[in-house]
Amino acid sequence: QKPILLQGHERSITQIKYNREGDLLFTVAKDPIVNVWYSVNGERLGTYNGHTGAVWCVDADWDTRHVLTGSADNSCRLWDCETGKQLALVKTSSAVRTCGFDFGGNIIMFSTDKQMGYQCFVSFFDLRDPSQIENNEPYMKIPCSDSKITSAVWGPLGEFIIAGHESGELNQFSAKVREQLSNIKEHTKQINDIQTSRDMTMFITASKDNTAKLFDCTTLEHLKTFRTERPVNSAALSPIFDHVVLGGGQEAMDVTTTSTRIGKFEARFFHLAFEEEFGRVKGHFGPINSVAFHPDGKSYSSGGEDGYVRIHYFDPQYFEFEFEA
Repeated sequence: QKPILLQGHERSITQIKYNREGDLLFTVAKDPIVNVWYSVNGERLGTYNGHTGAVWCVDADWDTRHVLTGSADNSCRLWDCETGKQLALVKTSSAVRTCGFDFGGNIIMFSTDKQMGYQCFVSFFDLRDPSQIENNEPYMKIPCSDSKITSAVWGPLGEFIIAGHESGELNQFSAKVREQLSNIKEHTKQINDIQTSRDMTMFITASKDNTAKLFDCTTLEHLKTFRTERPVNSAALSPIFDHVVLGGGQEAMDVTTTSTRIGKFEARFFHLAFEEEFGRVKGHFGPINSVAFHPDGKSYSSGGEDGYVRIHYFDPQYFEFEFEA
């Protein structure tokens, strides 16, 4: 089946994200554009205009009322999903690398980069208190002096966030009190992406050390490892099968030296329990920077260094194969 090709960005894709129902797909890239698409047919619904730099991260809340974006223009912005109106602007002293809503959609967290003499911080704002945004005063701010956060997600029930670092470390930071709950180091290089399972019991990390790893959300116990021969930029867990999709390829700056045939720019499918690769999907003309499963598990999307987002629907055989297995 031919994928649906979304062309809405001029630069390489940094993150793609479905809303909870899966009818919308949000895409951000190294240009200032934030796009939202209908996932069923790839029609563009609209654009959120306001950023002046590369947009690193995007998230939508539980009922898709609000959209949160973080950018290299030193700002984190809150948008009305339906109208595209900017509702809030939080200015930061360095680029915003990761952002996310908790379950209720009331609390947002974002992390800033360690650059220009500023250290990396995780900030928590409660949107029910407008004064926090107006005064640019988060109710909690946790410094990360050792190594900057490169990816972060909310844990189950919004009790804590799980953060992955440039050094390969993983932390849990409490969202209630200023403390680090636990810390492990299973990766040897930078963690590029963290995504949780549908029921929030597990999460998967993608790392520059050529592996993706599966962990328990609450205990951070390391469960599985998926090995490749190239850096992994993104990994996602299927909501209906024991399947994992990995996207990667080599560093963007090395791409010109390899042909697409040997560039390993495919999305790669692994079995969650057996850690074995069982499929590959070609298509991108460069490394894949972000992958995401549709919440119904019947399709997945990938965003690449080539600036395209591809929505792939699985063949009927994919579902038969799984049930036979």
